[in-house]
Amino acid sequence: MNLNEREVAVKSTRLKLIMYSSADKVDGQGVGSAYEEQVALIREGASDLFDVKINDWTSKPDIQHFHTIDPTFFVKMQDKKAVNIAYCHFLPETVDESLKIPSPFFKVFANYLITFYKTADRLVVVNPCFIDPLVELGIPRENVYYIPNYVSKETFYPKPEAENRAYREKLGIDPDAFVVLGAGQVQTRKGVLDFVKVAEAMPDVTFVWAGGFSFGVITEGYDELSKIQKNPPKNVRFLGIVPREEMVNLYNAANVLFVPSYNELFPMTILEAVNVHVPLVLRDLDLYKDILFGHHMSAGDNEGFVACIQSLRENPDIYEKYQRESLILSEFYSKEHVLQMWREFYLSAYGEKQYELRKDKNTSKKKKPKKHKTKRS
Repeated sequence: MNLNEREVAVKSTRLKLIMYSSADKVDGQGVGSAYEEQVALIREGASDLFDVKINDWTSKPDIQHFHTIDPTFFVKMQDKKAVNIAYCHFLPETVDESLKIPSPFFKVFANYLITFYKTADRLVVVNPCFIDPLVELGIPRENVYYIPNYVSKETFYPKPEAENRAYREKLGIDPDAFVVLGAGQVQTRKGVLDFVKVAEAMPDVTFVWAGGFSFGVITEGYDELSKIQKNPPKNVRFLGIVPREEMVNLYNAANVLFVPSYNELFPMTILEAVNVHVPLVLRDLDLYKDILFGHHMSAGDNEGFVACIQSLRENPDIYEKYQRESLILSEFYSKEHVLQMWREFYLSAYGEKQYELRKDKNTSKKKKPKKHKTKRS
C-alpha cells in the first residue's frame, strides 16, 4: 500500500520526518555535502508533506532517515513503529580502501555495518551499481532504492569571467593559466598519486587539489601522500580542506574537473562542477555508466588522462562540446526531478509501514485465545 500526496493533504498535520546525521562533524567529506543538500531540498520542496527535524531525540517520528551509521542511531532504529530509512554511502570494501583499520577491528566494523543496513526498512543508494553488492550481503533487493544526489543551482552556478580571474589572483594562480581541479579527501582511493603524476607529465598546466586528510593518520596511504602534499611538483597546489561555500569560486576558476578515483558512488564534486558547466575527465569506471551516460571524457591510465586534458586545452571545439555535456548532466539532475523522487519515496515507505502495522495488529488479535465462560453450579 502506498500513500499518495492527496491522502496526506487531508491529514490535520504533516508527517514528522527526523533526519539523523553526524556527517557535519568531519570537514571535507562528500557525505556531509550530500546530507546538507538533501535536507535543504526536502525542507524547501516538501514542507507541505513533512515537518523536518534534525537529530531530534524526543519527538515521536513517523519517518526516521539515518544519513550516517552512528551506534546511537542504531539504537533509535529499534523503533519499529516509525519508518526506518538508511543511506548507503559505502560498503565494507570501500571503507577498507580508504582507511587503515586493523583487521580484527575491521571485521567488527563490517559486521556492524551490514547489521545496520539489514535493520533498516529501506536503504537508499545514490548509484544503482551498489544494489547487487548489497543483495549479495543479504539485503532484500526490494528494500534497496536508487535516488541520486542533488546539488542546488542556487549554490553552484557559473560566475562572470572577471570574478573568476580575480579569484585566481587571490589564490596566486596566473589568470591565464589552464587549471585542472581535483577535489576530495587526500587518500589513495581518490587517485591523488595519479593526479600528481599526470601533473608532472604536463608541467605547463596548473593542477589544484581541494581537500585534505579528513580522517588524519588512519587515511590509507597517509605517509606517502603527506610527503607529496608538503613537497608537491611546482605546477601542483594542495589547498587543504576548502569550505563548501567557497567551492563555487574554485569550480568557476577551473577549466577542468579531473577525478582519477578508483572507487566512487556519485561524487558530489561532479554534480557541483556540472552546475558550473565545467568539463569532466574521469577514470573509466563501470559505476559511471548508469549515472553519467557518457557525458564526460574518460581514460583508464595516466597516459590517457594526459591526452584528454591536452585535447580540452588545445581544441576549443572539444572544450565547448564537453561544456555542453556537463550542462546536459546539470539539467538531468534537476531539483524538480530528484525532489519528486523523494516525495514519492517517503510517502510510499510510510504507507507500507502503516499497512504492515495494521496487518501485525490484526494477526495478533486472531492469535489471542478466547476466554471461555464457566457455568456456575
